[in-house]
Amino acid sequence: MWLALAPLLATPLAACSGGGSQGAAASPPHVIDASRLVHTSAAAQTDPGKPFTVTVQTGGSLTDVTLSGPDGRQVAGVLDADGHGWHTTGPLAPGTHYTARIAATDGHGGRGETTADFTTEQAGRLLTATLGPDLGRDTYGVGEPLTVQLSEAVTDPAARREVEQSLTVSSQPAVVGAWYWVDGKNLHFRPKDYWPAGAKVKLAWNAQGRSIDGQLYGGAPSSLAFTVGDRVEAIVDAASDQLTFKRNGQVVNTIPVTTGKPGFDTRNGIKVVLGQERQVQMSSETIGIAKGSSEAYDLKVEWATRVTWSGEYVHAAPWSVASQGVDNVSHGCTGMSTDNARWFYEQTRVGDIVQVVNSKGHPMEPFGNGFGDWNLSWTDWLKGSALGRSVTTDAPPETVSAAATLRPQV
Repeated sequence: MWLALAPLLATPLAACSGGGSQGAAASPPHVIDASRLVHTSAAAQTDPGKPFTVTVQTGGSLTDVTLSGPDGRQVAGVLDADGHGWHTTGPLAPGTHYTARIAATDGHGGRGETTADFTTEQAGRLLTATLGPDLGRDTYGVGEPLTVQLSEAVTDPAARREVEQSLTVSSQPAVVGAWYWVDGKNLHFRPKDYWPAGAKVKLAWNAQGRSIDGQLYGGAPSSLAFTVGDRVEAIVDAASDQLTFKRNGQVVNTIPVTTGKPGFDTRNGIKVVLGQERQVQMSSETIGIAKGSSEAYDLKVEWATRVTWSGEYVHAAPWSVASQGVDNVSHGCTGMSTDNARWFYEQTRVGDIVQVVNSKGHPMEPFGNGFGDWNLSWTDWLKGSALGRSVTTDAPPETVSAAATLRPQV
C-alpha cells in the first residue's frame, strides 16, 4: 500500500465581463497546492469493507472527487451537504489499486487538484455466487424460482443476512417475494404467488468487497435477467386420469392420461418443468428396478417433459393408450398418446407448472428433486429467510442470460 498526494496544476480559468462602466475583468482564480488542504483515508485504507473518505480543511470545500480502479471504472460516492467531506458508497474490491482525483477550493479564490492512491488488502477468501436460472433462455414459466449457489457454505445468521442484502431482485410489475436458505450454499427466491405473466425479472449479486463473515468477502458481481411467459398450468388428476391444460386461467385442452400404479404412485403436489427432451432412453434400473424383474423396462420415449430429477416426466406412452383416461398403469410418469404428448411438449416451457392432485403417492419434495418450492406455505417460506421478511421488487431489469446444461437423468 502506498500513498501519493501531488498537486495538479491547472491553467487559470478566464472570465468574460458582461460589460460595465469601467470595463474591468474579474480576477481569475489562483492555483493552490490542494494537497495541503485535503486529507484522505488513503494512508490507512487497507480494508475493502470500509469506505474511502476525503475531507477538506475549515474554510475550504470540495468541488469534485472521483475514485477509479485499474479498469477505469469509478466507485460510487457522495459529497456531504456542506461540501467539506466525501465518502464512497459503492464497494471496494479486495487486492485492488485505486486512484482518487480531488478538486477543492480554499474559500479565498484559490482552486487546485490533487491525487491519492491506495491498495486494499487481498481478502482471505472470496465468496462468489452462481445465479440461476442459467439455461441460456430468454423466457421462463411463471413457476421458475431464482437460485443462488454460493462458492462456500455460510452458516452464521448475521453472515446470511449480509448475503441476502447483497442480492437484488427486481421485476416489472413488482411482486412480493422472499429468499429461502435450502442449505448453507443454496438459496431460492420465489414470489408469494406465481410470477405475473409477461413480467421482466432481474437478479443481481452485488457483494464485491463487502465483509460477509470475518475474512470472507464478497467476490465479483454478476447478474441475469429474463422474461416470464404466459401463465401455463397443467393439472393432472390421478383419480379421473385427466390432464387439464390452462393458459392464463383459461382451459385450453383436456387430455386423457395414466399416472403411477400402486407402488409407483405419482408424487402429489406442484412441480415445475425442468427441461424437455425430444427423445429420451428410460431404464427401470435408474429408479431401482432390477433388470430382468417383472417391472423392468428399457424404452425409447418421445416428447418427454421432465418435472423431477428422479425421473418423472409427462411423455408419450403409446403402449398404454387403452388405459389412458381409465386407469393408472405407469411407473410414476404421466403418460398420454404420442399426438397429445407432442402437443403438450410444444405448448410448455421450462418453468411452467405441472400439479398432480388426488394421487396416493408421496408429496412432492420442496427441494432436491426439482423445484417443489411452491408446496411450502408462504408462512413456512418466510421462516427460511435470514432476514425473516419479504421484499417488494420494483426496478425494471436489463436483458442478460447465461448458458448451462441440464443433467441428462431419466
